[in-house]
Amino acid sequence: MNSKTLLIYEYQILYKILSEIKEYLDFEVLDINKKNFQKLELSKFENYLILRSKNSHNLKNSLVLEELPIKFDKLIQTININFLKSNFAQKSEIIVGKYKLDLNSRKIIFENQYLALTEKEINMIIFIKSNTNVTIKELQNNVWGYSSDLETHTVETHIYRLRKKIKESFKDEEFIQNTKKGYRIL
Repeated sequence: MNSKTLLIYEYQILYKILSEIKEYLDFEVLDINKKNFQKLELSKFENYLILRSKNSHNLKNSLVLEELPIKFDKLIQTININFLKSNFAQKSEIIVGKYKLDLNSRKIIFENQYLALTEKEINMIIFIKSNTNVTIKELQNNVWGYSSDLETHTVETHIYRLRKKIKESFKDEEFIQNTKKGYRIL
């Protein structure tokens, strides 16, 4: 299945044109109307873009064609650029518990507050979030690239400092938990 899906919202003529040449496109093309859009689960699409002729709804990942007529190559170029922008935006934010982790600005955000993080802190949070009960040796290997036999307190020091920053900024003492099996983030 194609990882990019163009959802053409109530724009039948454009759908017909693009579906005729679909074998030359690097994205899947689907026709949707107001009725089936309500039932559509956008979360099932890896990377989607909604193309429509009118700016009637405030929809995420949508492209409105306002300047018509448009040259065909310009249309395809615009669609591809918007797919790239959408994909970049989706991958730049990660939900970590009640927080949003913005990878571009290296900030962790809760409601209207944010905290700047280092690259190692970001990498550590992502690795712990992606795995359950992460050991110190796993963090040494995967975040710092240390050999497993190396004696160091780098991980513990970084965890301590990160917990302290989170506690001071967000009053959260439970962000990174230490269990008998290792570290975890709820």
